[in-house]
Amino acid sequence: MINMRQVTELTDKVVIGIDGGGTHTRVMVCDLNGKVQAYTEKGPASIYRDASATINVMNAIEEALGQAGKSPKQVLGVAAGIAGYDAESDLEWITPLTEVPGLICPKWHVNDAVIAHQGALMMQPGIVVIAGTGSNILAITENGQHLRNDHFHHYAASGARSISYDAVYEILAGNRDSTDDALITAMKIHWHVETLSEFYQLAKMGFEADRQARDRTFGRFTPRVTEAAAKGSSTAMRVCDRAVSQIKVGVEILASSFASECVDVALIGGVANSSYVSEALTRQLHLGSNRRYRVHKPIFSPVAGAILLALHKLQVPISPEIITNLQMSPYAAGSKEQPARI
Repeated sequence: MINMRQVTELTDKVVIGIDGGGTHTRVMVCDLNGKVQAYTEKGPASIYRDASATINVMNAIEEALGQAGKSPKQVLGVAAGIAGYDAESDLEWITPLTEVPGLICPKWHVNDAVIAHQGALMMQPGIVVIAGTGSNILAITENGQHLRNDHFHHYAASGARSISYDAVYEILAGNRDSTDDALITAMKIHWHVETLSEFYQLAKMGFEADRQARDRTFGRFTPRVTEAAAKGSSTAMRVCDRAVSQIKVGVEILASSFASECVDVALIGGVANSSYVSEALTRQLHLGSNRRYRVHKPIFSPVAGAILLALHKLQVPISPEIITNLQMSPYAAGSKEQPARI
């Protein structure tokens, strides 16, 4: 374990935290006291989203080190949460992401949900619901066991594009009424059509030939769906309620592995933290029968969670000073809202 005297002596050393998502790669450089030295963003870290993922991540690391005025030799450890890391075989494409010349320190690669959890709940047991670009529910129990809902072959269709596809299909199927007028108008504007008939013809052709481009187009429309739900669109509410119901089941499955009767649940991502979904999920969990829940927004960002993980792996005590220093950076911030017991 690195004690506080050693931390003081290692003033020129840093750790790197990486949040490698399906949309962005975020890299943070911190000293051993949690002071943020640099932060940068690049494109996706997942090869399933971008063929240039390796270049994106390596460039982000090099740029962040340049901002911090540090060399690779001054890095004591790298913690990287990578979207799409689901099996040991994935290390074939994940390991090269951090193979920056001269960066020969220990490197810990995990699923991006793990660093999101570490940041959101500040290394404490609980469950994180991730519904943004993708969808994932991760629990870390009191005894340190990591469990995801997909370990049970459960999936909550609550990622951005899933919500958007569902809403579009409902409208195309004719399941709409006057409360959906604003949603339909937004839909026509987003897809550059004048009428629903024209939209239907576009749909018959598959929207866009390239799947990744099509998914991105649908994903960008999702905020209009969650906003419409908050404003009373029956279709948007129906779509969001289905997603909430699936998330609730996933949370409750994982909660059964906790010893405590009260489980913390942090909401991460644009869908999960939209006003309609977050309020509906909080209400639904309140009606659950197997546990009580405290639902809140993240304490720290995923990239800050990666920093905490790196420090933990190096056995640096997570002191109040480290927490205070991280809180001073806007890039490390999650939410200042306090959890409410329900």
